[in-house]
Amino acid sequence: MKAVQLDSICTLPASAVPLRTLDGLGPGAWASKAGAMGPAGWGLGRQGLRLLKRSLLPLKLTAIIFAGLLFCEFFIYYLVICRCHWAEVEAPAWGGEPLAPVLRAMVLADTHLLGEVQGHWLDKLRREWQMERAFQTALWVLQPEVVFILGDIFDEGKWSSPQAWADDVGRFHRMFRHPAHVQLKVVAGNHDIGFHYWMNSFRVKRFEKAFSSERLFSRKGVNFVMVNSVAMEGDACNICAKAEAELLQVSRRLNCSREVPGSGPCGAGQQLSPSAPILLQHYPLYRASDANCSGPDAAPPEERSVPFRERYDSLSREASQKVCSLGHKPMTLAFILFKPTQQSTVHAHSP
Repeated sequence: MKAVQLDSICTLPASAVPLRTLDGLGPGAWASKAGAMGPAGWGLGRQGLRLLKRSLLPLKLTAIIFAGLLFCEFFIYYLVICRCHWAEVEAPAWGGEPLAPVLRAMVLADTHLLGEVQGHWLDKLRREWQMERAFQTALWVLQPEVVFILGDIFDEGKWSSPQAWADDVGRFHRMFRHPAHVQLKVVAGNHDIGFHYWMNSFRVKRFEKAFSSERLFSRKGVNFVMVNSVAMEGDACNICAKAEAELLQVSRRLNCSREVPGSGPCGAGQQLSPSAPILLQHYPLYRASDANCSGPDAAPPEERSVPFRERYDSLSREASQKVCSLGHKPMTLAFILFKPTQQSTVHAHSP
């Protein structure tokens, strides 16, 4: 083999020196390798790093979008509702009466689940997701014992077909599902069974079959009266007469709760707690306007003095006096702690 000087190899271009396997590399091959790892080699490394960063960019954007959706469509409900809390109940003074049991009740109204006629599928999807998440989060955070929904459950119940009604009821039960120990009570609104002159026995029975025809409900010594306020027209129509008769029966039972068991016309039947009833209805009792109303849910100042229309914006004066014979005073609340000695009316209405 002919001897070659090292300095002559180093002066050759890198391509002129053949490369062999690692164990057979000579001094010239190592020199060629060193030349390849110069500035050009580092440039290729930086270019590969840039390509890697570009390939990871879609993954980063996807992760950011997913995190934003998860926060805005799930965790935000917990952050907001965790700021709500039940009212504090003061313990009795030393030697006083024992603290009465407290009932945690959540009151909702006017869910207006969209129907097949006026409800776009995307609008329904968005609204119902928000309602479902808000309700389910409130159940988990606040742990109410009973939930009341004060009418206008549906938006098109007043004209929906039997199939559309069945679909709407199924969606409602899916959205407002609740544990077995939580009771859900619903009263009818004008969008569920129609206004007074649209209302008929078919729609009323359909609503009561899907939910309940119960008019008197008692829990922890607190009595609740659930009224079909749409039927409180006072014109002696068949449905109105039946609703007033039911109210009269409820009134008798409440009066009997104040009598000695087994005495008088009340007999020895099961008695209710002698607490004042809490009225639950869709239409508010009669008032001239919202001028005396205040709070975060009050009407805008320019609308508070607008006169109410009887039998449309509120019950008539006569119907309100009939209902008031049960003995209560108006009050509107959102989250309520009920005590057996409390008297109130809870109502909601949107024309």
